[in-house]
Amino acid sequence: MVLRRSTPVADALAAVLGPNLPIAVETYDGGRIGPDEAPATMTIRSPDAIRRIVTAPGELGLGRAYVAGEIDVQGDIYAALSSMRERLPSVRLGPRALAELAGIVGADGLRRLPPPAEEARLRGRRHSKRRDAEAIAHHYDVSNRFYELVLGPSMTYSCGVWASPGDTLEEAQAAKYELICRKLSLGEGMRLLDVGCGWGGMAMHAARHHGVRAVGVTLSRAQADWAQKAVAEEGLADRVEIRLQDYRDVRDGPFDAISSIGMFEHVGLRNMGLYFRRAYRLLRPECRMLNHGISRPATRQRRPGRRPPMTRARLRRNSFVDRYVFPDGELHEVGAVVSTMQAAGFEVRHVESLREHYALTLRAWVRNLEDSWDEAVAEAGAPRARIWRLYMAASALNFEAGRTQVHQVLGVRSPRGGSGMSLRPDW
Repeated sequence: MVLRRSTPVADALAAVLGPNLPIAVETYDGGRIGPDEAPATMTIRSPDAIRRIVTAPGELGLGRAYVAGEIDVQGDIYAALSSMRERLPSVRLGPRALAELAGIVGADGLRRLPPPAEEARLRGRRHSKRRDAEAIAHHYDVSNRFYELVLGPSMTYSCGVWASPGDTLEEAQAAKYELICRKLSLGEGMRLLDVGCGWGGMAMHAARHHGVRAVGVTLSRAQADWAQKAVAEEGLADRVEIRLQDYRDVRDGPFDAISSIGMFEHVGLRNMGLYFRRAYRLLRPECRMLNHGISRPATRQRRPGRRPPMTRARLRRNSFVDRYVFPDGELHEVGAVVSTMQAAGFEVRHVESLREHYALTLRAWVRNLEDSWDEAVAEAGAPRARIWRLYMAASALNFEAGRTQVHQVLGVRSPRGGSGMSLRPDW
């Protein structure tokens, strides 16, 4: 049954969103549109929400309003996001819709509001060492306790590997680490470099289960402090070293293997070649690098015979994710990654997509956050908790729909044709 309370704001939103809305929308002037028993209810709490949408059309205005608490979502956030994507597929409002919304707040209400304080404002040259450190601090130096609530005991902030949807998050993350260890053929006494080590999960797993000596590097002081303490508590201080260090400053090669898990998104197109060349020089001959990173689908050809721009990074500097989640983050098409890796000297031996696995991982993180919402808000603040809920839920839907991908790419430093690979590796 459709339960509707007609008010000026509700009527304007109904004109924008169209009939038969699958979720409910309630407005600050007492209006309501949508079904009586909706899976989710979106509440417009303030005229400022309309101001943000009109003055910053697109996902950024909507995101700012949600972070500021001027829009709220109760119930199934996936249903709410799916509904908005269906009704506003480009997340951009046309002139008529903007006029409808502008009519609510009037000419005096069209002043651009200052963005929430959590919006990133980085300085300096994009992907310089200083700016990269600032971008990492914005996202990761939030609160280790907040991340414990979201990520669970593994403190692993990357896609797990799920044998089935019934696995636990911890099982999926352990399976991911084990898969990477097998792809790298890790063994007793080998020296592993983990680039972008996060809270040390891969380094500790490889040392504990495969007997390696691991060096993990991160630009996040909060991660380094937590990981160093965890390494000591696990009794692995003689085998695992965690450093607060940029990968460009690692000088103590050679290593027998390099892993990079969920860090590649921060490298950028400008430095992608440098990143792989640096890794190549740090490896011994016939040794392997595993690059695990989020990627984007290939750009479609616009007309016959025209090659798509395969090496162009996805730069969305006005997107919600760039402003609030991963400032300066860039996604690359996996073919461009393979080509750049091979241009650096690697022989790429294996590529694997884990797209559906990341959707499952993200849904588990959202579930953890929602189950611990009050503590998460107390720890990091309501705006930060809202940011994580929104971006993780939206990301899960994007992975499920194929709008975003994630790949593991395995390369070997193969001198004179020798790879050290078995004919048919059994991961």
